[in-house]
Amino acid sequence: MKYVQVFIRCIPDNDMVKDVLAYRLSEIGYDSFIPAENGLEAYIPISLFSDDKLKNVISNFDLDGEFEYSVVEMEDRDWNEEWEKNYFEPIVIDNRCLIQSSFHQPKGIYEYRILIDPKMAFGTGHHQTTGLILRQILDMNLENKSVLDMGCGTAVLAILAACRNANPVVAIDIDEWAFNNALENVKLNNVPNIRVELGGAELLGKETFDVIFANINRNVLLQDIPIYSSVLNDGGVIVMSGFYTDDIPAIRSRCEEYGLHFSHFAEDTHWASVVCIK
Repeated sequence: MKYVQVFIRCIPDNDMVKDVLAYRLSEIGYDSFIPAENGLEAYIPISLFSDDKLKNVISNFDLDGEFEYSVVEMEDRDWNEEWEKNYFEPIVIDNRCLIQSSFHQPKGIYEYRILIDPKMAFGTGHHQTTGLILRQILDMNLENKSVLDMGCGTAVLAILAACRNANPVVAIDIDEWAFNNALENVKLNNVPNIRVELGGAELLGKETFDVIFANINRNVLLQDIPIYSSVLNDGGVIVMSGFYTDDIPAIRSRCEEYGLHFSHFAEDTHWASVVCIK
């Protein structure tokens, strides 16, 4: 698959700007990012590249800043393998859960060891939003609880939930690339009680859940919270992330409008997660 490399020079050059920029680019098809000096390298399949969409992200950026970008068409090679081997490093969550790829051999003893071959799908645990929900999962009692992982990406949330004895677990993503990667990672971790489906909230309604994890983005969450509430069992818990701390009031208000009672939130830099109970 041929890729386009876009280098975006950022002023100011800080982690917050790069994180938000990467998140916005992921919404238009960019699937891997490398922080660089003075900016961000972003990669997208050549078939998905649109200069107009890139300009739209920059011109409507959430934070104050100035940006310049350059575009280079990359030579045809196995960019998945290149990215995995050079840029995906093992990560440890709360000294309890190790997330690694199959080509890593990190030492140490951990309560949970999860194999993720990311294939550029979002959700390796490195991003703050994924890490926030992983920490929530480690603190929850999921024994025999039915779980929905909405916008599953690599399915790392679903896999950790299954490792903590959740059953059954359903993982859904609207992106075909993520869907296929989730299937691979479920098989890699030998967790057969996870069902992976391709699609969005239109798939919901036939079954209900005790726990829902939704790591998507503010606009999709605000749109789909009514559906999540309708498939969440009474007394059930929903954990959401993919938005900034400034978005918490809007998320909370929408949840309470549909019978989901705010419990608490957590934050990591400018990113947040919210926990609500039905």
